[in-house]
Amino acid sequence: MTLPVVVIGAGPQGLAAAAHLLERGLEPLVLEAGDAPAAAVHGWAHVRLFSPWSELVDPAAARLLSRSGWVPPDEAFPTGGAWVEAYLAPLAAALGDRVRLGTRVTGVSRRGRDRLVSDGRADQPFTVHVTTASVQGRLDASAVVDASGTWHQPGPVGADGLPALGERAAASAGTLTYRSPTPEQVAGLAGRHVVVVGSGHSALTAVNDLADLVRREPGTTVTWVLRRGVVGDTFGGGAADGLPQRGALGARARESVEAGLVEPATGFRVVSVAPEADDRVVLAAEDGRRLPAADHVVALTGFRPDLSFLTEVRLDLDPVLQAPVRLSTEIDPNLHSCGSVSPHGATELAQPEPGLYLVGMKSYGRAPTFLAMTGYEQVRSVAAALAGDHEAAARVELVLPETGVCGGAGLFDAPAADPSGGCCGPVVPTGQPPEPQLVSVGSLLGRH
Repeated sequence: MTLPVVVIGAGPQGLAAAAHLLERGLEPLVLEAGDAPAAAVHGWAHVRLFSPWSELVDPAAARLLSRSGWVPPDEAFPTGGAWVEAYLAPLAAALGDRVRLGTRVTGVSRRGRDRLVSDGRADQPFTVHVTTASVQGRLDASAVVDASGTWHQPGPVGADGLPALGERAAASAGTLTYRSPTPEQVAGLAGRHVVVVGSGHSALTAVNDLADLVRREPGTTVTWVLRRGVVGDTFGGGAADGLPQRGALGARARESVEAGLVEPATGFRVVSVAPEADDRVVLAAEDGRRLPAADHVVALTGFRPDLSFLTEVRLDLDPVLQAPVRLSTEIDPNLHSCGSVSPHGATELAQPEPGLYLVGMKSYGRAPTFLAMTGYEQVRSVAAALAGDHEAAARVELVLPETGVCGGAGLFDAPAADPSGGCCGPVVPTGQPPEPQLVSVGSLLGRH
């Protein structure tokens, strides 16, 4: 009997992988821990994407859906909820019983071989351990494509990568949350002091939504905590961004800061979240600064891959990013410049365990700025490789838009501006970074 290719995760890349595998004559089996397709996207259903529909639909998936008369939506920039309703849920339905919901993968190995055993290893099928609401089980697979993403592994507010003192207690009490607030949640914060921690696109979205609340409810105050000592490219690439809506997201945040709707705190590296009266908390930095007591903290400091179920397979991951090592230099925010990630596929994503691939956001490890069409190109290539079409697997079929931003989140402080005025000129040493401080609107903009 021919064994299926197990795909872990029924998100955008997992479902697209299944469509590509079907086109290649391979049988996919998609295992989704959530109770609905694209369960992670449901978690940010209210957020509007900055990619247009043309970049959110995988070509193989579109071909599968077209058999039932499906027509691509014409809305320019959908929300996450619209993406699910109009595309991802129908795609899962088209795949039918090849998608199993409520099925969590708890381990992946080789049948009869733990991680230490090399003899005959590659000749054994994969064994995938799963749990459902009522039973534990084990499935055999010819290959495994891990598209489980990183959504359920948010980063902490602690600047050293570990939860700050008091962070877990604040999260348990609901005073600190790790998701961009919904419109209803934003409205419930009227008249309160809200702290947003983070500098990525999720943080920009939250800052913009809360700034709108300040306009409507002037008694509301918002503090934006940034770990860098200087702001640099926090607002993104603006007009230079290859995705205009992504550039506009940062431009709105800049306007909110300039208008005094949001107070930034730069160089603020959180070490503790201390409880105060009335269920409020005070964030303290490693340099001794303390913010005014906050009614709510929104922690949007990135995500991490869950590697706990891959302990018995052999991985080759970058020690910094926890991403496939052959991809890491392209996406490392300590090195990466201008969003110029090259299209990549099976060669970069393959692991020492033959037949195992990490794709989608999982493949980026801790790196930011992943695009759906990057994942679609990944799974196209991986499906071709699994089908033995190595020429197609190696072919480049994608050009990615640049962010218009130099450097990245891994830089301890933002680089100096290129004296030539170009985006990607050399970083010029500037000596000691400026002393971090709680800056005013004017001084923040003066450093940009």
